[in-house]
Amino acid sequence: MNRSRLVLWSTLLLVGLSAYFLLPTLRWYRMAPEERTDREQDRDPILKQILNLGLDLRGGTHLVLELDRSKLPPETKTIDALDRAIEIIRNRVDQFGVAEPLIARQGDRWIVVQLPGIKDSERAKDLIGKTALLEFRLVDDSGIMTNLSKALLDKKLSMDQYYAMQSSGTLPSDLKKVVPEGWEVLPERQDSERIGGRYLVVKSTPELTGATLVDAKVTFGGGSNQMMSGYPSVSIEFNAEGAKLFGLVTEANVNKQLGIVLDGQVQSAPVIRSAIPDGHAVIEGNFSAEDAKLLATILKAGALPAPVRVIEERTVGATLGEDSIKAGVRSCLIGLALVMLFMGVYYSFSGLIADIAMLINMFCIFGALAWFHATLTLPGIAGTILSLAMAVDANVLILERVREELQLGKSVRLAIDLGYKHAWPAIIDGHVTNFISALLLFQFGTGPVKGFAVTLMSGIIISIFTAVFFTHMVYDYWMEGREVASLNF
Repeated sequence: MNRSRLVLWSTLLLVGLSAYFLLPTLRWYRMAPEERTDREQDRDPILKQILNLGLDLRGGTHLVLELDRSKLPPETKTIDALDRAIEIIRNRVDQFGVAEPLIARQGDRWIVVQLPGIKDSERAKDLIGKTALLEFRLVDDSGIMTNLSKALLDKKLSMDQYYAMQSSGTLPSDLKKVVPEGWEVLPERQDSERIGGRYLVVKSTPELTGATLVDAKVTFGGGSNQMMSGYPSVSIEFNAEGAKLFGLVTEANVNKQLGIVLDGQVQSAPVIRSAIPDGHAVIEGNFSAEDAKLLATILKAGALPAPVRVIEERTVGATLGEDSIKAGVRSCLIGLALVMLFMGVYYSFSGLIADIAMLINMFCIFGALAWFHATLTLPGIAGTILSLAMAVDANVLILERVREELQLGKSVRLAIDLGYKHAWPAIIDGHVTNFISALLLFQFGTGPVKGFAVTLMSGIIISIFTAVFFTHMVYDYWMEGREVASLNF
């Protein structure tokens, strides 16, 4: 009976650990949706302990991005740039507080991004797709903009039309002469209170870039512009090399405007009042709190090695996710009830033992997923159902072999032992081949396929224990100290 005691204690330990790992998940999903949202934004430690729901169950945004390889430096390999882009996108998403994102390479130029809980695809694209090229450029103070405005007025052209021609390289020769070589016109970030766009003439080459940036965070009301007191701004900090360069630039250009340019748009153009040797600066631009947070997140994560464009976009609504959860849970419960009913009716007492093993199996599968901090998807639910079916199949093999031994006139105890012994090779062969298949799916699959594989592998290991060792242990304790004359089927 030493084996039976070992199995009993192992079962109690397995069930206890499963309950321990599932407790945070039960607490989490009993919270109101508003409370869960607040805790996600606050990065509550419980987020690292729960069984998360995937995009198909929770809803969210699915994007496929393509890296513009034509914008890469000649010496940069595409795969290296793709890996760098994935790292930067992951940093941006992590800093923005999205729970359990999926960010993976697909092929040699695509990136798959799944953001559970993010329903606003435009916000997701703003977060992920910005190149985030930060530059500090001097603003012209010699009157180039005045001359350009007069020239455009004579030609009855607007500044928007001029900028469009400049961007496309189709400027007439006479207009090219108005803005000297080494300078260009860039749009300034438009305030909500201003009608129409505004442009500034800035140097074509930056005095300093954001390559030496080490930190960026949102601040309130600490900028140099009194008109923007109280508005969110973004405070940035350079490393030692960047601080030295920034100090030299500000020292040499006191009382001039320094344009802070992000991805070709002037965010703000403060006047340099004195040298700034400490490497700290503030980006102002009449930002909303969300805009400032987004900008700080992008700057802190770094610039993408090349622009990315969205080639596929899909949004899964919360209603669809909720319906999927209900349908998945309903199908699991109905299937489980029908199988348990069949086993109980067809195999009587032995069927009830198999039913108990199956319930323990399902409970421990979800406990294992919570322990792995896995993400549950619809394919994951399918993997759970498949592993339960394998556990039932193992019990059917055992019970049919036991029935054969009883029909040959063996005693109940001997028939049970022989039934487990003879069924074991078939059970282990089936489970091992399925485990290898699941392992290959995990190795070469992505996203939901990996979720299916993890669930199936966990279920296979647990089903061997519950369907074989646990049920055998129950028979051992049931027959201990008694003579059983028959076993009803």
